[in-house]
Amino acid sequence: MSKTAFVFPGQGAQFVGMGKDLYEHYPAAKKLYDRADEILGFALTKISFEGPENDLKQTRVTQPAIFTHSVAVFEVLKTFKGSALKFDMVAGHSLGEYSALVAAGFMSFEDALNVVKVRAEGMQNAGEQQKGTMAAVMGLEMNVLESICAEASSAGIVQCANFNSPGQIVISGSVEGVQAAMAKAKEKGARMVKELVVSGAFHSPLMKPAVEAVKKKLDAITVRDSSIPVYANVTAKPVTSGNTEKQLLIDQITSPVRWQETVENMIADGASVFYELGPGNVLQGLIKRIHKSVTAESIGKAEELQKLG
Repeated sequence: MSKTAFVFPGQGAQFVGMGKDLYEHYPAAKKLYDRADEILGFALTKISFEGPENDLKQTRVTQPAIFTHSVAVFEVLKTFKGSALKFDMVAGHSLGEYSALVAAGFMSFEDALNVVKVRAEGMQNAGEQQKGTMAAVMGLEMNVLESICAEASSAGIVQCANFNSPGQIVISGSVEGVQAAMAKAKEKGARMVKELVVSGAFHSPLMKPAVEAVKKKLDAITVRDSSIPVYANVTAKPVTSGNTEKQLLIDQITSPVRWQETVENMIADGASVFYELGPGNVLQGLIKRIHKSVTAESIGKAEELQKLG
């Protein structure tokens, strides 16, 4: 039987103006955004809707902005009559795992946003304390790039951070480690090697300073079990236990995002329709590259919701 999956984007999907149309058209979205402003203690609405872009690109703002936008889309869908909300499984890319957990009922929006706030601040601070970088590598097999990172680690910390789709992998670590791995990847015939403009070495050991604060915050909230599985970034496998997921969220900060494997496992478990809820359509593109036969659509704007509603 065909199953539907909801997936949620991570950092990098943000854009100035995101969520403004949802806020203006849907009371459910307005209520959520107003609550987010209260919880965060700064005007997320203003930065999301009006910018400036440099403020929105700050990790401490970007993560809550994408999370709130994604959950707002989900909350609007909940108000629709009929089958708009029938879904069987969820996943999210990095930060997006928190949006997925709210959708599946593992945690409340308020609790999740409080954790996301701490996570975003911790990751931004970690990036400022220890300068790191990330690079996209196209056209090399996973095992080849993992070997390259192992070799290059004599120059500095470097590991695979995002296994996004066939032949598209992101590496992360210290500037020296990443640059050494980039040079070796070019030698091995990578189709493209490009350093990314990021504020830190996400999903690498350089993010360790953020772990303790996130763990403390997660320990203070209830993460419930759910009948709807979330496919966790760290394992790419379905999880229904709240306690298991809590530990995986802590591990996720310094571990690679196994996105390709996640999507492949969801498809193996019956998913044939994917909806990306939130800003942009990055995941939609990755899913189509992972498996051409599945349907993937993005829903992030009022006009896209109006077609469904």
